[in-house]
Amino acid sequence: MAEFLSQHRLPAEFRSIAEQHYLPLAKRLPQMRDGKRQLLLGVNGAQGTGKSTLADFLRLATASMFDWNVAVLSIDDFYYTLAERTTLAEEVHPLLKTRGVPGTHDTDMLAGYLERLQQLENGEQITLPRFDKSIDDRADESRWPVVKGPVDLVILEGWCVGTQAQADAELLQPINALERDEDPDGIWRQYVNNQLRAKYEPIFCRLDALIFIGAPNFDAILRWRMEQEEKLAASSPAGSSGLMNKQQITRFIQFYERLTKVNLATLPDKADFVFRLDDSHAIVS
Repeated sequence: MAEFLSQHRLPAEFRSIAEQHYLPLAKRLPQMRDGKRQLLLGVNGAQGTGKSTLADFLRLATASMFDWNVAVLSIDDFYYTLAERTTLAEEVHPLLKTRGVPGTHDTDMLAGYLERLQQLENGEQITLPRFDKSIDDRADESRWPVVKGPVDLVILEGWCVGTQAQADAELLQPINALERDEDPDGIWRQYVNNQLRAKYEPIFCRLDALIFIGAPNFDAILRWRMEQEEKLAASSPAGSSGLMNKQQITRFIQFYERLTKVNLATLPDKADFVFRLDDSHAIVS
């Protein structure tokens, strides 16, 4: 646990959070697996809620307690390359050059990896994709981690994991300046919604369980996203092109606003496990 806290730069108080909330969840996973070859677990939460921390904790805990082999996938690692998003922006809508929303991930690649992980036998191995946000492009394959089979648990984490598409009528009115000024005809948000329905939901239907980490409101998410960018800047080489300032982050978060608010309203009733956070990231229930 001490090593885990240090690796993730977590305060000592995280130990009690892990013992009270995350460890009991980890202990329930074998019962949920119930003889299946593999358990597929989804983790949803907005930027800064701690999705990757929870996913890595579950990886460590299940490996330690049950000797499970675990693969952690972030939906962020399946973004289209910068070149592919540039083409998408030219052919469909300029806003699709910005990574984040459904339609900017290579869902065929993600589905293929989930299938390969399901079938991975003893002695077989694959590398898992990694996306480098500091350069806004897929990382070189030499940096992709290796996973050996068989895999007992796959954790898929991401801000839109488990998200459902909206009704078409709900897309008509813009909800922020980005939609009003840069998508006045609704072409971008309609494309995002259609991609979510056609490409993402079939993947999410394969989840054995979904965990939702609920932020208190969207304002908190904006502040946490800024803190996240500050950490990324501190750990990235000087001159990294993918880093953003406050004004850029404020605009960037508007790409996520519509579906993030949908998640805050709907996922507490849909998810199998819900962790509610307060304004300071603490779990309150």
